[in-house]
Amino acid sequence: MEILKVENVVKRFGDYAANDDISFSVPNGRIFGLLGPNGAGKTTLIRMITNILIPDEGSITLFGEKVGAASKNNIGYLPEERGLYKKLKVTEQIVYFAQLKGMSKPDAISEGKKWLQKFGASGWENKKIQELSKGMQQKIQFLTTIIHNPDFLILDEPFSGFDPINTELLKSIVLEMKQQGKTIILSTHVMAQVEEICDDICMLNKGKVVLSGTLRDVKNSYGRNQLIIEYTGNDDFINNLSDIEILHRTEGRLELKLLDTQRDTNEIFHIASQHATITKFDLS
Repeated sequence: MEILKVENVVKRFGDYAANDDISFSVPNGRIFGLLGPNGAGKTTLIRMITNILIPDEGSITLFGEKVGAASKNNIGYLPEERGLYKKLKVTEQIVYFAQLKGMSKPDAISEGKKWLQKFGASGWENKKIQELSKGMQQKIQFLTTIIHNPDFLILDEPFSGFDPINTELLKSIVLEMKQQGKTIILSTHVMAQVEEICDDICMLNKGKVVLSGTLRDVKNSYGRNQLIIEYTGNDDFINNLSDIEILHRTEGRLELKLLDTQRDTNEIFHIASQHATITKFDLS
């Protein structure tokens, strides 16, 4: 069963097409990776799914109905631009967002306490948001996203700002929610995060879909021509490489496509290691 269906969606801002003929569907009970570099059109698409923006062309249906105000209470949306009220206490924050989703105050307080305990934040109920560390604020933001127990979640760069321990905690919670039958869109620019927890994938670039399908099928279709290099130092060595396409480039990590599948990767390793300390070199 399809929870979300996006058909031929176009969104323009003046002459610029942020989304250009986007189509895909999200099956029930799966984690769907929406992947692409910054500026690929992911956030614009998410804002249309959540009815913040309206498509110029095409259609979006959620739970079998056209996206609109009625579907909002069954969506949990964690935006990339976090937004907490700094002077409110933690419980006040939780209750405020829960009531926006139709929860009663007693239920919000009760559920909030359970989640605070799970996040290792018991006893923080009366602290103001501005008194919390950035990581703790991130946890509260995530908590307000899921407090009303939605069936459909959209998490935009959810691991941003978390240390490795809390990143693993959040991943385990996301996987737990999947086991409960929730459907989740994970929007990110980091392929490694998608590979770890996603079932399906849709990659955007410059407002267009460049590949989509189950994660297994996508990886199999590419064969052994994707190279992941993790390193410390600078990535000037990329300028000395030929017959490659840069799929993703972040600090300390490169994902490359080998245009020549017979290319000797030992040569690439040799060139890279002259400029940086290589910590991972994986061909898949």
